Amino acid sequence: MHRLLERLDHPERKLPPVIHVAGTNGKGSTIAYLRAILAAAGLRVHVYTSPFLVRINECFRLGSAGGGALVSDDELRGTLEHCERVNAGAPITIFEAETAAAFYLFAQHPADVLLLEVGLGGRLDATNVIEAPLATVLAPISFDHTEFLGRTLAAIAAEKAAIIKRHAPVICAEQAPEAMAVIEAQARRLRAPLHAAGQHWHVNVERGRLVYQDDRGLMDLAAPRLFGRHQFDNAGLAIATLRALDAFRIDHAAFEAGIVNAEWPARMQRLSSGALVDAAPAGCEIWLDGGHNAEGGRVAAAALGDLEERVSRPLVVIAGMMANKDAGAFLANFAGLTRHIMAVPIPDRGNAMPPDRLADAARSLGMRVETSPSVEAALHALTRLAYEVPPRILITGSLYLAGHVLAANGTLPA
Repeated sequence: MHRLLERLDHPERKLPPVIHVAGTNGKGSTIAYLRAILAAAGLRVHVYTSPFLVRINECFRLGSAGGGALVSDDELRGTLEHCERVNAGAPITIFEAETAAAFYLFAQHPADVLLLEVGLGGRLDATNVIEAPLATVLAPISFDHTEFLGRTLAAIAAEKAAIIKRHAPVICAEQAPEAMAVIEAQARRLRAPLHAAGQHWHVNVERGRLVYQDDRGLMDLAAPRLFGRHQFDNAGLAIATLRALDAFRIDHAAFEAGIVNAEWPARMQRLSSGALVDAAPAGCEIWLDGGHNAEGGRVAAAALGDLEERVSRPLVVIAGMMANKDAGAFLANFAGLTRHIMAVPIPDRGNAMPPDRLADAARSLGMRVETSPSVEAALHALTRLAYEVPPRILITGSLYLAGHVLAANGTLPA
């Protein structure tokens, strides 16, 4: 990264102020809230996230009045080709090339802030060339990518906490004690002011509303549009980040508008129309969630539990996962909610988990499971079953599967 950025004349030094976000779960949703709040305050916001769901353009959002827009095909193609020419065949990964292109692209367009999501881990991530971010943000840390990040929570936390920079504020979600100890030690070492959930700020649900409190006061806000109790926590992390910074003046109305209007596809997203919805049993609910680790499964299952309390329906989980994921730990979260699992492949992914292996993990949990050649075929199979009440269907297990579902349904992220 340093070699290529030097050849590109150091675009990483010409960026607007950077808010750098790491963590295992909730990074993307937190960035969605940050973007929506900042845009509601009239600020221009660049955003770099990964992976994309349907089109690579989703990774690059250019800030402008009105919330910004995804980069155009022509500009993105030109930027990637320029970076490839400058790299001149030297060894580089796809993510490194895309990240260098993002910095080069963002440096060409003025903005007030850049929201930068870590790709994997933090310490060795391609985004960690930013030397002096405005702030670093740590979303909840749990087990994922253990083959790269370590087998203990403390080891994983050390990788992610390595984005903390000297004197830059650290805003931290609630963490397990062993992860929090690592974060606190890193923040102390670098004299980075720490703003930790449960210690310096609090977020709660009261009468269906989001109530946030810190030493500056209390905010009573409408509930997030994004569904699930965990989204109150993600929204709270975004609020805490912006209230910890003196760089922006954001009023109550902008905070509320951002919380209400934030969108982030494939995170407990209700699909209400489209080709796949038309192929499903009449009157059913279809929910899409890209969760793919134990903690992602936990928060999705909790959201389904909330739905069940409101309106009871039989639940069917259509799942496809990548081969390096712990299917048993993920599916165990749904054992108390459903006994019906349908295992499917992830199209065009050679390293996807075979449905038979996913099915074995479900059977070991005592779940009724069947395999299907595709999501489309699974939905069609459900139309042949007799339900007293139309089912609630969750399609989950991978962001790659979620991207396929959105494309097949005709629901393209904007």
